[in-house]
Amino acid sequence: MSAGAHILSGNVFEPRALDELLPNWKQEEAPITVPVSSDKFWMLTEKRAIPLPSPFDNRGNFVISLSQLVRWMGMKAEELGVEIYPGFAASEILYDAEDKVVGIATNDMGVAKDGSKRENFQRGVELKGNITLFAEGCRGSLSEKVIKRYNLREKVKAQHQTYALGIKEVWEVDEAKHEPGSVLHTIGWPLDNMTYGGSFLYHMNDRLVSIGLVVALNYHNPFLSPYDEFQKFKQHPAIKPLLEGGTVLQYGARTLNEGGFQSIPYPIFPGGAIIGCSAGFLNVPKIKGSHTAMKSGMLAAEAAFGVLNGGSDMNIYWDNLKKSWVWEELYRARNYRPAFEYGLYPGLALSAVEHFVLKGRSPLTLKHGKPDHESTHVIELHSPIQYPKPDNVVSFDVPTSLYRSNTNHEHDQPPHLRLRDPKIPELVNLPYYDGPETRYCPARVYEYVTNEEGQQKLQINAQNCLHCKACDIKDPKQNIEWTVPEGRGGPGYTVM
Repeated sequence: MSAGAHILSGNVFEPRALDELLPNWKQEEAPITVPVSSDKFWMLTEKRAIPLPSPFDNRGNFVISLSQLVRWMGMKAEELGVEIYPGFAASEILYDAEDKVVGIATNDMGVAKDGSKRENFQRGVELKGNITLFAEGCRGSLSEKVIKRYNLREKVKAQHQTYALGIKEVWEVDEAKHEPGSVLHTIGWPLDNMTYGGSFLYHMNDRLVSIGLVVALNYHNPFLSPYDEFQKFKQHPAIKPLLEGGTVLQYGARTLNEGGFQSIPYPIFPGGAIIGCSAGFLNVPKIKGSHTAMKSGMLAAEAAFGVLNGGSDMNIYWDNLKKSWVWEELYRARNYRPAFEYGLYPGLALSAVEHFVLKGRSPLTLKHGKPDHESTHVIELHSPIQYPKPDNVVSFDVPTSLYRSNTNHEHDQPPHLRLRDPKIPELVNLPYYDGPETRYCPARVYEYVTNEEGQQKLQINAQNCLHCKACDIKDPKQNIEWTVPEGRGGPGYTVM
């Protein structure tokens, strides 16, 4: 069941799960046509790019547009009789008298901002089934409710989930600069040494280049703006020449799970299971989660088939998951992300030993630090960051980028971003953190405006929302609740 998730990726795709699911996909004109031709990894300083041994090992992988792949797979599913309902957001979990999940309900359509019913009002529908699988992507709204309701982390003593925000553009570059299949990852500048993150730059086909920056949301400095860090990154002398003379086609942002092995909850609850990034199967050092998400879905489907035929229960999904290559892969990668809790250079040293020497077989399992929302320091501990103004050549302001995301929300509808306590922004966020929601949001959804009494009040521009979920994660007091908007609201990606 989808709950308003949007595809955002220009990923290097590992076809391992697709090979199992559709062995003949190469003969069926799948939109996977660019094999990885080179795999580079750089440490950036402000002026230099220092080559390092690549930990990614992208041999046999492909540079793809995930949105195109998903549309193609949707067509293949429909050919097999699967019913797909785009444009309807799952907004509510349905339970029976025994507290078992029996399905979901979509939200009502045609509700005005004041809660009244408009002329086009249409009641949401209930979709019930013997088994419900939640596949909402990172920080799924309903998946998080299920995890809390049934204490799924506590059942396996999993740690909290930790996240990063990925900001991305797709460019069309000059033919002479285009290298189909070329893959580049960087670490270091422009982020400070205590902020984990890095960039990616993938050459797709048709002169398209996917470029982005990933910033871990456990960063400390409340003045940090991931969006402005990305604009700054594109000015690096090793990056800017590729983009000059090119054209930005699309812009987007999305959070991704970085908790890895330590943060996997027990994925089964009464009446169903959680699959994909809703459960957090991303391989952090590879920055890949599509193949593991697909495999988890396949294992859950096999378990569900057994249940419906009376031969087993859903617990076999958990058993088979732990026997699969997904479990082994995430176990070997488990210490990469928490190694950087100690800073950039200790993290590089520890992760290099893990990857190149121990090959993921360390006898120790490192722990994550504080949850992301608790990691933000008060303003007294940091100085404001002065970001350069956009040059409108390779760097741009937020309104310009937002236009390129094709984001659309009908204006007259209830806001899907809600404050649990409307007083917290003015009483806590503004005086102690200088309004961090105005910076961690990559779409300027949140801004403080001065009212008639001269007081600053938080204004929420929900129509700008990219559905990245950063606000739901990073708000210092967990005061912002992200809920699904009406219908097809959100960004409209086509080549991401």
